[in-house]
Order: sequence, then structure tokens, then C-alpha cells
Amino acid sequence: MSITDERDADRALKSKHRALWASGDYPAVAAQLIPELGPELVRACGVREGDRVLDVAAGSGNAAIPAAARGAIVTASDLTPELFEEGRRIASGHGVELEWVEADAEAMPFADNSFDVVMSCVGAMFAPHHQVVADELVRVCRPGGTIGLINWTPEGFIGQLFATMKPYAPPPPPGASPAPLWGSEEHVGALFGDRVEDLVLRRQTVTLDHCAEPLDFREYWKRNYGPTISVYNFNADKPEQRDALDTDFLDFLTRTQRDGAWEAEYLLVTATKR
Repeated sequence: MSITDERDADRALKSKHRALWASGDYPAVAAQLIPELGPELVRACGVREGDRVLDVAAGSGNAAIPAAARGAIVTASDLTPELFEEGRRIASGHGVELEWVEADAEAMPFADNSFDVVMSCVGAMFAPHHQVVADELVRVCRPGGTIGLINWTPEGFIGQLFATMKPYAPPPPPGASPAPLWGSEEHVGALFGDRVEDLVLRRQTVTLDHCAEPLDFREYWKRNYGPTISVYNFNADKPEQRDALDTDFLDFLTRTQRDGAWEAEYLLVTATKR
């Protein structure tokens, strides 16, 4: 494949990713299912007043807005600018201001060593080329600055949700890595290598209790979550496949429910750039 062909393929892939996350209602998912994750990441990163903070794959600002509320100078970047309108509305409601920038996590338009804190809350993990993303996170963070991530684990609820959908999903593009790998301690350690120190990797859980019934929760994902919508759309003209996916999805949710809710495991990552 020529360089031109590779660039065209990458643009097409990123266009699909942008459309995926623009579908449904990801701001609702962030606000209704995981509102505590953004503030948790901000605390773990030790964000302080005056810090220059970059939130990568920020969505509607689940982490960026709490960082701005601490007095940080925040840039929220995302490949899907359709999410910014809701982010600006939420930020206004909290009385904070921040910069919103359309940006690809694999090729960010920021200078080397630009930020005191570089973070991402279940966002950058979904970019297809993990090493490229890790390289960019390190590049834009200043020496001595903090890199912080929250990533879903392969073994946790979201990782298993993707495993449930995988038999029904289109094949991944060449060179793409599964998003939940970012929730593996070994994988994260290998991606950053010796470019960071004080690497802390801690598994934690968040309770998903927006819906009480597995059937209602399945329909919630089908309405609101881009990756789920994408898989169902891929099977739009295959009614038997859609029915089978419905069954497997409901079985998964029924099997994993505990006391009317679901526990979703994530890996909290913090490190210092050397």
C-alpha cells in the first residue's frame, strides 16, 4: 500500500470512528452511568489551580469540566466535535470555561511538552493504534508532568460487553488493537516503557444502576452507545443475526447483574513523564 493509500485508509477509518461516537447519545451515557469517573481521574492526577491540562478523547467533558472547576487551564480534545455542544452546555452550568479542540488522539495538534497533566477517561483507549496514542500522550506532556488514564479492563463489564458483541461485529481494520487491552497492566506498561516513572496501576469498579432490569438495560445500550449501535447497524439486513445478538446480549446482562445493578471494572493509571 502506498503512502497515499495509507493516508486515505486512515482518514476513512477516523471518519467511521467519528460517526460511531456521534451516533446515539454518549453525553447521556457519561452523565447517567459513569459521572464519578471524571472527578476520580482528576483527583488521581492531582490537578491544581493553574495547571495546563489536556483531556484527550474528552467527549462532553466528563473529566475536563471537573479539572476546570479546580482552576486548571483546560483543553478538551476529541475526534468527534459533535459532542462539544453538550460539553459547553454542561461547562456553562458549572460556571467554568475551557477550550474545545477537534483532534485525533493519534496525531494531536499540540506542541511537545505543552501540558502539566495529560489525561483521558475511557476515551483514548478506543483509538485503534495503541502505541501511537501512548507516544502522543507522552509527547505532549512536559517532563515531570502527569499522565492519567481510566480504561475499561478486558475482564470487566465493558470488556465482556465487547466480547459479547464481537461475533456480530465487522472485522477490525488492519493494525487495530482491541480497546479493552488498555485495561491490561502488562499492556499499559509495555506501551509507556521507560519513558515514565512512578507508574501506578489500580483496578477499581463503578456501579451501573441506571436501569434495574436487564431488558431495559439492553435497550439503553442499543439507543445510546455508539459501539453497540454500530454493531446492530452492521446486522441491519440480517434479522437472524440481530435476534441472536439480542439473545446473547440479554443473557450477558442477566448473568452479570448483582442486586439490581452491574459492576464495571476499570484500570486507573497514573504516571510521571521522565
